[in-house]
Amino acid sequence: MKPSHIEHIGIAVRSLDEAIPFYEKMLGTKCYAVEEVKDQKVRTAFLRIGQTKIELLESTDTEGPIGKYIEKRGEGIHHIAYAVENIESHLEEAEEAGIRLIDQQPRKGAEGLDIAFLHPKSTFGVLTEFCEEKSKK
Repeated sequence: MKPSHIEHIGIAVRSLDEAIPFYEKMLGTKCYAVEEVKDQKVRTAFLRIGQTKIELLESTDTEGPIGKYIEKRGEGIHHIAYAVENIESHLEEAEEAGIRLIDQQPRKGAEGLDIAFLHPKSTFGVLTEFCEEKSKK
């Protein structure tokens, strides 16, 4: 398992309308995409810093994953995502290493990327995401 770089850092927020201007000013960059990922009950916004992105996550349903996360823990860092070339082989290697998988198979995430999550109980408390790089498909 060798990711090429940190693809993004996911930050759970109550309001994209409030968070986007804050991060644009703080980071000196512009939000380049806002989209809804309906099956995850979330709206996302992306800002780029070099090769890495910040993904702001706003729940569209209090019963969705981000809604539950904010209710339990409040706003803040939700996950770290790593860019990988072959997500299936990374999932196989992770499972062989005894890492608990949340997603047994990749699924579509924001920006149309194939993604999969590893359980934080197996990754020292950090919700970890693999994202397959589009250019590597």
